[in-house]
Amino acid sequence: MEQASLRDLNEPLIDHAEGQFFLNEAFKIIMEEVLSSGTDVKQKVCEWKEPEELALLLDLGVRETGEPRDKLLQRVRDVAKYSIKTSHPHFFNQQYGGVDYHSLAGRFLTEALNTNLFTYEVAPVFVLMENEVLRGLRQLVGWTEGDGIFCPGGSTSNMYAMNLARYQRFPEVKSQGVWALPRLSIFTSPESHYSVKKGAAFLGIGLDNVIFVKVDNRGRMIPEDLDEKIELSKSQGAVPFLVSCTSGTTVQGVFDPLDHIADICDKHKLWMHVDACWGGSVLFSKKHRHLMKGVDRANSVAWNPHKMLVAGLQCSALLLRDTTNLLKQCHSANATYLFQQDKFYDVNLDIGDKSVQCSRKVDCLKLWLMWKAVGSMGLEERVDKAFIHARYLVEQMMKREGFQLLSMPEFVNVCFWFIPPSLRGKEGTEDYQEKLAKVAPVIKERMMKQGTMMVGYQPLGNKVNFFRVTVFSPLLSQKDMDFFLDEIERLGKDL
Repeated sequence: MEQASLRDLNEPLIDHAEGQFFLNEAFKIIMEEVLSSGTDVKQKVCEWKEPEELALLLDLGVRETGEPRDKLLQRVRDVAKYSIKTSHPHFFNQQYGGVDYHSLAGRFLTEALNTNLFTYEVAPVFVLMENEVLRGLRQLVGWTEGDGIFCPGGSTSNMYAMNLARYQRFPEVKSQGVWALPRLSIFTSPESHYSVKKGAAFLGIGLDNVIFVKVDNRGRMIPEDLDEKIELSKSQGAVPFLVSCTSGTTVQGVFDPLDHIADICDKHKLWMHVDACWGGSVLFSKKHRHLMKGVDRANSVAWNPHKMLVAGLQCSALLLRDTTNLLKQCHSANATYLFQQDKFYDVNLDIGDKSVQCSRKVDCLKLWLMWKAVGSMGLEERVDKAFIHARYLVEQMMKREGFQLLSMPEFVNVCFWFIPPSLRGKEGTEDYQEKLAKVAPVIKERMMKQGTMMVGYQPLGNKVNFFRVTVFSPLLSQKDMDFFLDEIERLGKDL
């Protein structure tokens, strides 16, 4: 018995030939079901199943013994079949989607390499690559120097900025904790991303200390009210330390007036953070970068290339104007088993201590490979084309009965109500708003159950449920814009 066990120890647990055969077959399914059928406008965006039915179909439980290859390949087919096809041209549901094949090749490569991006010795290619990609993004912001890091999503990038701003103002927080600090206050608009509130709660600043600045009728932060709110906060004994403004708000796609906000931040000596997760890609466009005029005056910028640039989830960069190594000072723990100071190469290339993570995926390759393939001019063309599609969609809406815009879009978010024939001309009736609020949810249910497309809806303030369509995928054409309008009409005409 003992000898048999010893013989087993001389054999690997993984059969390479079998594993590679399975991988090849699985890859064929991915290519066919996800990247061929999943981007074909004639195919469904989703194959809707109710949760109980889907769980039964997928047979999700795990067991003591493994399954044979044929059954496992069927598992791969089922996962592909019943997942949402986010690369489909008619997936308008979120601010990510579409597909760039160069970026996708980078994603496959990083998964296969399975590299942890924390030291030069284990990730030499990607340490150098991340530095170069961050430098390129900083140049678009307008900084010749600075720092940065790729984070697991825009919410984390925004929280990093908050943490860095607090540390710069009160470095003792790292050793003494929040008990040693005064009551701090953060300023943002009610249109900002919810991660500002989450960050304040997570970092111990508190939701009550997130102060919302008034916005104009388009949703832009009003600088004069910001100045007043800062003065009021000071008079109440708090210490203002950060303003988080937004370039491309989540719902309406609005850009805060960065230059004017920068004047106020300079006046009060506050850290200015720009959440440009959604709108940052306008910096590639000569026609549209004016929307972010003044961004070079910010202290930090969060930017998600996995959104408008279609780099693929996840790809989120935090960019810093700081040149004092603030990231490392704030987050370092000096783990001696990783970051030895007597290595045979430049230890400044061991960038892991800049991060609050230890394990960190390589997110720069997907953007780098895509940028290499199409160049800055190609990315500029994608941004400009998205604006053209949005304008076309609005023009066509205005020619049709039943489509009512919230306002003329500033970006590529088109927000609108669809008014069914039964409600047209009844805007003044008592229950009009109540009935209108029910229209978008029903149309959404119908489109998902039929699998024809996906688009999100939401209320906003005193405005009842409306649709928000974002158009940016490089796979889109004007025919897709026409289909979108036709489909909304078809699904809602009998309501």
